[in-house]
Amino acid sequence: MEPSLYSSSPPYLRTTADAYDAVAVRYAEFVRDSLDALPLDRAVLAAFAELALASRGGPGAGAVAGAVAELGCGPGHMTAHLRDLGLDAFGVDLSPVMIDLAREAHPDLRFEVGSMDALDLADGELSGILSWYSVIHTPPREIPSYFAEFRRVLAPGGHLLLAFFESEGEPVTAFDHKVTTAYRWPIDDLAGLAREAGFVEIGRMLREPRQDERFRRGHLLMRMHE
Repeated sequence: MEPSLYSSSPPYLRTTADAYDAVAVRYAEFVRDSLDALPLDRAVLAAFAELALASRGGPGAGAVAGAVAELGCGPGHMTAHLRDLGLDAFGVDLSPVMIDLAREAHPDLRFEVGSMDALDLADGELSGILSWYSVIHTPPREIPSYFAEFRRVLAPGGHLLLAFFESEGEPVTAFDHKVTTAYRWPIDDLAGLAREAGFVEIGRMLREPRQDERFRRGHLLMRMHE
């Protein structure tokens, strides 16, 4: 654990980091091939990648694509997937053990320990952000500050893809996630908070739970105002 990162941070950040440190190896094994059986998830990611590339011209237009960050990258499998989709991707995660695993598994990619609400990035540095089930442990009252930070580091016209557990008609609901407390969100409420932070919704995808899943999955694809 890096004391400087957590010494002045809310306690839930240390709790989350410690919880993922403790299960990092098992978690990495569990998620390694998780996209293989999820065609809808892959489709949303492909759309995000295409939009992120287009927002900076993309390789096909002779321009250099901007950087895309996966925030809450865990062991790096999704960051690697973004790389395979043609993006200049790197990952950030609270858990030092997760970052060690990501660097070991994907030595060609950049991974850093950090918090999504206080990124060591310049204003407007990114053309895209992937938050794949990474705000689920954030207390609801803190979500607006996360969206504000996402907006700060995204270039105008940059894209955000947010994946989360959807509440299926209920209000924001805490549940007993296997790692640490998490929250299910009504998709309209989360979209509304993003809109208040300056994002425009492009599309959404709700996926019903598979046999081995507990909850409906929500996906929001958004763009920052030009």
